[in-house]
Amino acid sequence: MSFDRKIKIAPSILSADFANFGAEIRAIEAEGADWVHVDVMDGHFVPNLTFGPMAVKAFRPHVKTVMDVHLMIAPVDPYIDAYADAGADVLTAHVEAGPHIHRTLQAIRGAGMKAGVALNPGTPAEAVAHLLDLTDLICVMTVNPGFGGQKFIDMTAKIARLREMIGDRPVHIEIDGGVDPKTAPLVAQAGADVLVAGSAVFRGGSVDNPGVYGQNIAEIRAAAEGVWA
Repeated sequence: MSFDRKIKIAPSILSADFANFGAEIRAIEAEGADWVHVDVMDGHFVPNLTFGPMAVKAFRPHVKTVMDVHLMIAPVDPYIDAYADAGADVLTAHVEAGPHIHRTLQAIRGAGMKAGVALNPGTPAEAVAHLLDLTDLICVMTVNPGFGGQKFIDMTAKIARLREMIGDRPVHIEIDGGVDPKTAPLVAQAGADVLVAGSAVFRGGSVDNPGVYGQNIAEIRAAAEGVWA
């Protein structure tokens, strides 16, 4: 995964048909997804339970772009090697998930993956000030993590502050939560370049009608890119 600061749309398969993940992944990629976002939740750090390393490993053969794995779990460190083995390209841990996030990011890179760090809505940008040289991606949560389909929380000031802090480092700013054609321009203008979207991509479509996915992806992308024009 090389650094390319263009708008990237990363559909969250948490909103896909759970009985048909392989076909859903192939459909969103064929319809223009840049990355595939996988939300891992443990029912402890967040109030929901989703995928583990075995599921992520099963997704891997279907993902031809970038598999972006977002760990909403605590602790993180005991599972880093398992997600590396599962084939994650980017592995993101929450700054709030443990006392040694610096060590966690070192371990993620040491396992051969790109390292991401996520910030909950109540966590300031300054929490990652001393991590920027160890980080490939900063994920700004624009909902409280745990469930899809939540209402967008405006974090544009935090995004702008992060973009300022990053400077010329090759670090992506990813937005996760409530992204749609209305909110995408707000976060893109503030400095985000990777947009996670779940229900806004999958709504109205299916593997039998994947063109809707493509239309949804294109609308989000056009809205975001419009402020960069």
